[in-house]
Amino acid sequence: MAEKIIELRHDEPYITLGVLLKVTKVISTGGEAKFFLNENEVLVNGEKENRRGRKLYPEDKVEVADNVFLVKDHGYK
Repeated sequence: MAEKIIELRHDEPYITLGVLLKVTKVISTGGEAKFFLNENEVLVNGEKENRRGRKLYPEDKVEVADNVFLVKDHGYK
C-alpha cells in the first residue's frame, strides 16, 4: 500500500479523524464517521481508533480500508 499524503492547511495544527475520512472520500458525509468507525477497523499509528474527534498531527499515520494516509505539515518537503 502506498502512502497518500494529507497536508494540513497553513493555519491548522491538526485534523480530526472524522474530517480526514471525509476529505479522503472514505466516507461521503461527516455524519457517517461515527457509524463507519464502529463498523470498520481504523488504525492510527498502528493502534485501533474509533473516536471521530481524534486529533491527527504531522507524522500520524492512518490505515483504513486498504489505504494509508500520512499527515504532513503545510509546505512539507
